[in-house]
Amino acid sequence: MQNNIVIIDYGMGNLRSVQKKLNRISTDCTISADPEVIATADKLILPGVGHFANGVKNLKKSGIWDVLNERVKNGQTPILGICLGMQLMANSSEEGNEEGLGWFDAEVKKFSVSDSIRYKVPHMGWNTAVPQKKSPLTDGLDDAFYYFVHSYHMISHNPEDILTSTSYDYEFTSAVSKGHIFGVQFHPEKSHEAGEQLLRNFVNYNPQNAL
Repeated sequence: MQNNIVIIDYGMGNLRSVQKKLNRISTDCTISADPEVIATADKLILPGVGHFANGVKNLKKSGIWDVLNERVKNGQTPILGICLGMQLMANSSEEGNEEGLGWFDAEVKKFSVSDSIRYKVPHMGWNTAVPQKKSPLTDGLDDAFYYFVHSYHMISHNPEDILTSTSYDYEFTSAVSKGHIFGVQFHPEKSHEAGEQLLRNFVNYNPQNAL
């Protein structure tokens, strides 16, 4: 199985830390903003930190938006969205008026906590992601701890898409999956051994051998 992995650069940060983590697990990868390079990838990683609407605009302005839809929706290229990258896979977000990629029937909402002293927003720090179904992405990672930094979270309208859930005043969807499309709200590149294992699982993912 080929593994030409491209980390998508659309001006929303967080790229080098993902690359370093992949290099740490002996995986070569390329950071690129070039739609032609992205179109040749065997696997894609869509990281990101920041504003949902700005992310959508940057993807469209750079020409990456159409390539993503072509490669992922039509070409069945495996992709992992991280933090904002996962949120962009939803239909929409409260953070701006732009429509998302719509790969998941979901929307992104800001945390609405009952106790703002106990539950600070953004949700920042270590928390568990409890698997809700089997997936090659989370193989061997039951109830693992990951590092989170986010003020918005995804609400999935299709329970079958929910890969993990996390509690922060209330339960929210912290990872999603649908076939070859994966998204995680947490940062595996900052999550030590659990993050390394999750990225290794994605690198080794073969749709033909999926659980």
